[in-house]
Amino acid sequence: KSGHPGGSLSCVDILTYLYFDHMNIDPQDPKNEDRDRFVLSKGHAAPALYSVLALRGFFPVEELKTLRKSDSMLQGHPSVKYTPGVDMCTGSLGQGISAACGMALGAKLAGKDFRVFTVLGDGEIQEGQVWEAAMYASAKGLDNLVAVQIDGKIAEVNSPYPIAEKFKSFGWNVLEISAHSFDEIDAAFNAAAEFKGKPSVIVASSVKGKGVSFMEDQVGWHGTAPNAEQYEQAMSELNAALAELEA
Repeated sequence: KSGHPGGSLSCVDILTYLYFDHMNIDPQDPKNEDRDRFVLSKGHAAPALYSVLALRGFFPVEELKTLRKSDSMLQGHPSVKYTPGVDMCTGSLGQGISAACGMALGAKLAGKDFRVFTVLGDGEIQEGQVWEAAMYASAKGLDNLVAVQIDGKIAEVNSPYPIAEKFKSFGWNVLEISAHSFDEIDAAFNAAAEFKGKPSVIVASSVKGKGVSFMEDQVGWHGTAPNAEQYEQAMSELNAALAELEA
């Protein structure tokens, strides 16, 4: 009875696009040295990552029912030790983007052309380590690195705004989109792939709990699991949205 549905729903469109359309990956060869890498810097959104990995074929979908059980491969935060397709253990906020920088630099030094993607949360960018990594990525010209910053409502906590201008001042190529528009997501990632000389960041405006009416924009759903009645309502709304897309 724990988890992070709000933040998972806010980034799942981005992850779906990356794993099903954009990244060079092979579920049958998850450790291929030439694969693109993905780091979920906001590691608490692991349920979104696990769902995408399962549906993409990295492990059986049935495993999703074991989420957070003590003997499960699907721990509360991503683990490279236990879960096929996970490239980095994350959960301590601010550290994932640093690991992504290391992977991107490693590709440059090894003469590899794989690319590295990382997703950060809105509250996560209040961490100083994020900005150290941002400065480093720019200094090293890591144009094979794309960060996605999922932007919500945190101004009243410890405001990092204006976010786009901050990344620009750190020497990044900045794109701004809706995190829930596949057309905008596609255009932004393709633009980032073509941009050379600087790392790219996609500042994606998102809605916590997107797609579930009683979760949307409600901070209380950051780390709360739904009860049986709420689960049925949430699945009904999500399945209705899916049916509309497929129509």
